[in-house]
Amino acid sequence: MTSLLTYTFKNLPNTSKWALRFCMRPLSSSSQVQAAAASQTKSKKTLAKPNIRNIVVVDGVRTPFLLSGTSYKDLMPHDLARAALSGLLHRTSVPKDVVDYIIFGTVIQEVKTSNVAREAALGAGFSDKTPAHTVTMACISSNQAMTTAVGLIASGQCDVVVAGGVELMSDIPIRHSRKMRKMMLDLNKAKTLAQRLSVISKFRLNFLSPELPAVSEFSTSETMGHSADRLAAAFAISREEQDEYALRSHSLAKRAQDEGLLSDVVPFKVPGRDTVTQDNGIRPSSLDQMAKLKPAFIKPYGTVTAANSSFLTDGASAVLIMAEEKALAMGYKPKAYLRDFMYVSQDPKDQLLLGPTYATPKVLEKAGLTMNDIDAFEFHEAFSGQILANLKAMDSDWFAQNYMGRKAKVGLPPLEKFNNWGGSLSLGHPFGATGCRLVMAAANRLRKEGGQYGLVAACAAGGQGHAMIVEAYPK
Repeated sequence: MTSLLTYTFKNLPNTSKWALRFCMRPLSSSSQVQAAAASQTKSKKTLAKPNIRNIVVVDGVRTPFLLSGTSYKDLMPHDLARAALSGLLHRTSVPKDVVDYIIFGTVIQEVKTSNVAREAALGAGFSDKTPAHTVTMACISSNQAMTTAVGLIASGQCDVVVAGGVELMSDIPIRHSRKMRKMMLDLNKAKTLAQRLSVISKFRLNFLSPELPAVSEFSTSETMGHSADRLAAAFAISREEQDEYALRSHSLAKRAQDEGLLSDVVPFKVPGRDTVTQDNGIRPSSLDQMAKLKPAFIKPYGTVTAANSSFLTDGASAVLIMAEEKALAMGYKPKAYLRDFMYVSQDPKDQLLLGPTYATPKVLEKAGLTMNDIDAFEFHEAFSGQILANLKAMDSDWFAQNYMGRKAKVGLPPLEKFNNWGGSLSLGHPFGATGCRLVMAAANRLRKEGGQYGLVAACAAGGQGHAMIVEAYPK
């Protein structure tokens, strides 16, 4: 099967060799493209619906996303979440007492702060009268936080909600083995010395083996990396294609960082350390260097490596979501409307990472749009192979008809509109925080590039997925 990347490269107009190979035409700096986008925007309809509240994202921020084990390694998750909330308060100047509700997403919970939204809110100075709760839905946890906020506002329960997400992979909860835990609980219940000695006599050295957080699917016992490798093989995606896409992601992220486009990043003074100002996982390499890495999951013939996979990341994000009339009454100029969204689930064994393929046509149909209407695509990049497999599935009538029960494919997102400022492969992927980054990337790109509609999509553990339409707020 012809490589999607190779096909795109061959059909690009003449430009620099570097831009040709990595599909990096500088759209945002082209006055002709901006003018065309502006004229196209004027001809498009709005997705406002009668008798339904318009819901807007006023702005959003995130801490710099860092490789786990680096500058955030001595913190707790609520420290990062608090930093994101404080950054949002500083960016928007929203009065704390105006916020009706706070929702955060997270995946691997710190046991001391299981409701991290509440602890972070109190730490950031919000009133103890402001409710807060935490949600978890794997890699789309902050997506769930945002859409929960949308539901609260749409139903009239709230006018102003802060949604966000956090993950700290530098310090994950490691438990005693179940046998050790049971023995400790029994020992605590023992009343007499004889009872205590009886419990202790059952101790064995293997009780001391630690129990790490699961890295595999509970229902299938397969790691996500192993599933990504099988998915890449099923869609005939080569190691070279995956490395090319990963290099594209890092190169685009580096350019966006250098040009100051990642405006959602706010500096964070780490206690006892220096101030962190930017993501530290953006590292453009070369195909030759990437080719030297060994397979990470299926050895020795797998194609998924550390270079074409997202890395373990620490970080937090937060967005300010309001009813449009409330935002305007407070003098805000929102960044974007949050429009239709869709959650999907499919087989966690063979379609674990195909959430975007299933969610995209459904959310487009719900909004009355087509792929041609979308100006900015922001898809979560768990693995290069996962992204390329989704692109191939979306461009396949056979897959649509045989697996999705659809008459025709939804179509291939143009790479010149796809993750133009990098993605999770390069920017990082704090599981609970990525969704807010995707929405803000789409909103900021639409403003910069003059587009009207953005499409955010992501896969998640458990075979689940999410897609949302973001509409630029009129200038």
